[in-house]
Amino acid sequence: MAKLRFQELRPVFVLLCFLFFVLRLGIFVAADDQSSESHKDDGYDFGVTEEDQIGDNSTASGGAYAAPNSVAMDQERSELCNTDMSSFLPPPYNNISNMVCRPVWNTFLLRYQKKEDNVVTFILSAVYTTGWVAMGFSKDGRMVGSSAMVGWFNRKGQARIKEYYLQGTRPSQVIEDAGELDLTKVPPAVVINGAMIYLAFQAKFEKPLASQPIILAFGTRFPNHFRLSSHDDKTTILFDFTAGSASRAHVNPGQMKKNHGVLGTLAWGLFLPVGAIVARYLKHKDPLWYYLHAGVQFLGFLLGLANVVLGQQLYNKIDANIPSHRGIGIFALTLSILQILAFFLRPKKDAKIRKYWNWYHHWFGRIALFFGVFNIVWGIHLGAAGMSWKIGFGFLVTMILVTVIILETLSWLRGSERTTTPPETFQMNPF
Repeated sequence: MAKLRFQELRPVFVLLCFLFFVLRLGIFVAADDQSSESHKDDGYDFGVTEEDQIGDNSTASGGAYAAPNSVAMDQERSELCNTDMSSFLPPPYNNISNMVCRPVWNTFLLRYQKKEDNVVTFILSAVYTTGWVAMGFSKDGRMVGSSAMVGWFNRKGQARIKEYYLQGTRPSQVIEDAGELDLTKVPPAVVINGAMIYLAFQAKFEKPLASQPIILAFGTRFPNHFRLSSHDDKTTILFDFTAGSASRAHVNPGQMKKNHGVLGTLAWGLFLPVGAIVARYLKHKDPLWYYLHAGVQFLGFLLGLANVVLGQQLYNKIDANIPSHRGIGIFALTLSILQILAFFLRPKKDAKIRKYWNWYHHWFGRIALFFGVFNIVWGIHLGAAGMSWKIGFGFLVTMILVTVIILETLSWLRGSERTTTPPETFQMNPF
């Protein structure tokens, strides 16, 4: 009797072990993401996922662009703004008067002059040793979709300045001689004077330039055949060209993307599959299985709904136009809504249409799970989430598959025992 009781409780024990491992995994991945987030260099991403302090004392790797202390920096900036550029800048940049000069980040100074026809002349200067310096114009504070002017001197000492369209984070998506800046016929220029590099260019805008997200970045390695190396440091500021002031950019889509991924993984990678496992392998625990199944699935549905809502907010905030990922997510949510409706329209066991309801409920649930899990994998790929997400979700899927295999084996063994054990016969006591 005790052995039979243990066999009945084995599926519950395995399910609890699975949930324990998943929770431990979640703690591990969260700690790994927090650690790696503070150390990783995200390649060509000029944008920021944290609010950067304007005029901070951050130091680039190798110390090539190390900012001095704040007092010395303020004094140096004041002197640099008074530098006579007529002796080293080419025309017309050498004779522009009444330029506004503002410190923007570390040793970066931004000079600009606005004209009535929405033409703005920019001169960006910074301490320079090797590599490249960039100034980008963004719509939302992010790198993707922005246009940047990048200047450097190559190994032979030749000046180079080009516009780049930052289509994505991969090297092939940083496209030279492309972008949305409407440069005028005045050729851009890059020169070195003393320890400073100067990027000068002129652009025309559709309307008067006011508050504009500006991306500032540099790399200490030379571009290879005009392909930029990874940046050593970067920041995003919100520059007010009307008041001539800079402030921190409050653009933080990184945390929203992470929350979106966590909600989707919990909904479609954990709770909804666990709810399906409960319905298939714990039916001998009637009616406990039914309440567990309904409760877990409803929680998974709420997380999935919150995930879609957050995804829509992310789309509106950063214009994350990914129709495939978005469409699959809405399709999976629609199927889950139909599953919730099926709960309220569940016919009685002896009803003639009950078998059709079962068919509908089972297969719609399986299709929704398939597309939900596929969309998680697709989202990790599209969002370039990193190795920790891939390993974490791969481990989660592996644990679910192992759990299903174990429970399916136990279910088959129980069925075999029932068919091989002869039924007890009734024997009459002889008189």
